Amino acid sequence: MKILALIVCVLLMALGPAHAQTAFKIVTASERGTYIQIGRDLAKWAAQPAKIDLEVLPSKGSSENVQRLRFEPGVKLALVQSDVYQAFVDQAVGGNAAAGRLITPLRVVLPLYNEEIYFVTRADSPLTYIHELKDKKINVGPVGSGTALSATTLYRLMFGSALPEANASYLSNEDALLKLTGDKSLDAVIVVAGQPAKLFAEMKPEARKYIKLLKLDANAKETERAVATYFPATIRTASYPNWMSEDVPTLSVKAFLVTYNYGNESTLTSLKQFAEAFCANFDTLQAEGHPKWKEVQLDMPALGKGWKYFAPMERTLRNCMAQRTRAVPAAMQAPVKKDCSQQEKVLGLCRM
Repeated sequence: MKILALIVCVLLMALGPAHAQTAFKIVTASERGTYIQIGRDLAKWAAQPAKIDLEVLPSKGSSENVQRLRFEPGVKLALVQSDVYQAFVDQAVGGNAAAGRLITPLRVVLPLYNEEIYFVTRADSPLTYIHELKDKKINVGPVGSGTALSATTLYRLMFGSALPEANASYLSNEDALLKLTGDKSLDAVIVVAGQPAKLFAEMKPEARKYIKLLKLDANAKETERAVATYFPATIRTASYPNWMSEDVPTLSVKAFLVTYNYGNESTLTSLKQFAEAFCANFDTLQAEGHPKWKEVQLDMPALGKGWKYFAPMERTLRNCMAQRTRAVPAAMQAPVKKDCSQQEKVLGLCRM
């Protein structure tokens, strides 16, 4: 009996790892945003085939994601806006030790898509254009969110000074929209989300009685300063047919999939398998995932100064990309504590 029990034990030990799922986490953004849907797509079509149980976690947004990726156990992946990542890099280069500790060990997996920036005001507001927001009361999103960083950075770029704290509020999107249309103590609410965003897609036709979107004026001098960092975009009527009657020009920011510079062999193996599965199922992601996947290119362009790809996943992805290219006929190939600045505050560095 002892021999039989030993044989069974050995067999179970041998079979166990073959069926075991590696447990990872990815931090995204709000439950009603685009990031969390992208995270769920990755869990289904990249993590599962790689035998990874990827838990998709909501968060305040990109700034919080950087910190959770750096310090929270189990968090191996994060979705981060390009301007947030760059802001941490800039703070580190400028001598902020806390920012350096956060951003230096992080690595880019892949650039994804551009996220639209929504400048929401009341339907009866006299405001029409984004550059008319100077000195207005604006909700920039929760402290620690990518939206707060984008909103405050944009204001500073466009108007040459920080948004006065007396004019800034840091409410969630939902709470801010209620204040905007309720007690009217806000002039505008800024939201960053890839279209179609659940927050706006679920609005009823009556929404047009209460809110409208401000437009980007390509000829405004403020716009010229903004597009040095952000990208022109269009919020399409097709994304929100219930309440939008015309396309609205706006600005956008790039989303990135980010990880840590891991050295543990087990983690490296799992992340390389994740990269292989992502590449192998990329067509499925584009066909069946969130519409934003259709804007993602399976490409690894040069990154900005201070940014680095995660080398093990980069090699895996580049090899897979090369194989995909060879498989397509040539004719079909597509070409320290101190007074905090507003930027440090929204990045969550003041407490560090």
